[in-house]
Amino acid sequence: MSERKKAASGVMKPSKRLLALFDLYLRWYIGRHFHGLRVAHGERFLCEVQGPTIIYLNHPSWWDPLTCMMVARRFLPNANHYGPMDEAALKRYRFFGKLGLFPVELSTTRGAMQFLRSATEIVSTPNSVLWLTPQGCFADVRLVPLTFKDGLGALLSRLPEATLLPLAIEYVFWDERLPEILVNVGSSICISGGGNTRTEDWSDPLTAALSAAQHELAELAMSRDASRFEALLDGGAGIGGVYNLWQRLRSGLRGEQYRPEHGSIHRP
Repeated sequence: MSERKKAASGVMKPSKRLLALFDLYLRWYIGRHFHGLRVAHGERFLCEVQGPTIIYLNHPSWWDPLTCMMVARRFLPNANHYGPMDEAALKRYRFFGKLGLFPVELSTTRGAMQFLRSATEIVSTPNSVLWLTPQGCFADVRLVPLTFKDGLGALLSRLPEATLLPLAIEYVFWDERLPEILVNVGSSICISGGGNTRTEDWSDPLTAALSAAQHELAELAMSRDASRFEALLDGGAGIGGVYNLWQRLRSGLRGEQYRPEHGSIHRP
């Protein structure tokens, strides 16, 4: 992507140095608020790629972009990652532009053209990955059927080929005081001949693939079995505060290993 195009679209190449620093912050910040960040079927990121890579996901929470940043650094560390952000918000938090977020004016014709222009530039640049939440708003994970805005379909209708990965996210409570972030990587979709299709032609296959990934994640979440996931981050555990300090001290005096997790009470 040329410097002139970057200036016109507001898309900036992500700063590797800032991303590394922000990753340290995220590990601390997410670790304060969640017991763990766990990913199932991460091996699906290694699928054979045909054309540009687009990762699309459901949008249950404010935490989604931060979750995606950690997933991206773990499974696709050498790529440049991009995602749209409300233009007004990005003007206020310009720092995020240096992390790969680009501006889109929400719910306007100008914004739709802005998205298509920037997204097309991104996927035309080698080693770039585009992340999208095609529902276009926060939505409960139990909401069915899924409905997408036109942006992703319109983009695919312009591309001769692409590889799409559906990503399902849930935030659930298991045995601990803090919730878990659970992510499931769905089966990849390789397309060709997209330039000869209509926007609406993509609705059914894309929503079906994401629905399948969400259903698979729901079953994993209900199993409450952390061993079925890869742990990207282990965060806070136990009750916290003075009580945790007392429990730790008492275990030390008894020569026992201290385990703050509530689930450890039930271990033999």
